[in-house]
Order: sequence, then C-alpha cells, then structure tokens
Amino acid sequence: MSYGNHIRVDLPVDEAVERVKAVFQTHGFGTLTEIDVQATLAEKLGEDMEPYTILGVCNPQLAHQALGVDRSIGLLLPCTVVVRGGEDGTIVEALDPQVMVTIPDRDALQPVADAAAERIDAALAELAG
Repeated sequence: MSYGNHIRVDLPVDEAVERVKAVFQTHGFGTLTEIDVQATLAEKLGEDMEPYTILGVCNPQLAHQALGVDRSIGLLLPCTVVVRGGEDGTIVEALDPQVMVTIPDRDALQPVADAAAERIDAALAELAG
C-alpha cells in the first residue's frame, strides 16, 4: 500500500523547504512545525544523514471537519510533508489523505480526505512545475 505521493524539485533542500511552505500556504495549509531531522540526529546521536526536514502543515477547516467525525483522527491527519535530499535532487513527499479513511474505515471522512487530496495534489503539481 502506498501511503504518500512524491515529486522531485530542482532546488537545494533549504530553498525547497521555503518553497514548499509558500506553495502549501496558497493551497490553505499553514506550517505549524518544522523539524530538521538531519540536525537533530547529528546533535542527539552523532549520526550523519542527508538533509531531511519534516513539515507539519495543516488546513484548519479540513482538520476541524475530520475531528468532528472522529476525535482520534488527529493521529492520521494528512499534515506531514517531508523535504529531503536524494540521489537525483530534492524530494518532496506528502502523506496521501486517503490513509485517513482506510485505517479507521469511517465513510464520513471520505469528503475530507478527497478535499485534502485535491489541495495537496495541486500543491505538489505546482511545486513540480
């Protein structure tokens, strides 16, 4: 089962992070958190890895609708976007909102997942150029 969608962008990771935040903002997602995994693992474990940033992005309206159906759905909200270095450039990955529907098997979440997927797909398409 695929649980995410990804694209490659022709930008360094740090520039891609800023671009991702800006583009997702135009599609209704604010950035709530930003985790520099590379720096955290270096600091806490002395481990080195490629640039890897986890963004917590949220569309408040869609989150509110989903939480109205199932208060525990916060565990599965499609709010995670990863920007990481890869062999062929920078990779941007976003959680597939349909995961939010398949795991709890709640049909009432389908319209929210569909709306989130439409917005996320549009943001990824814009980023891909």
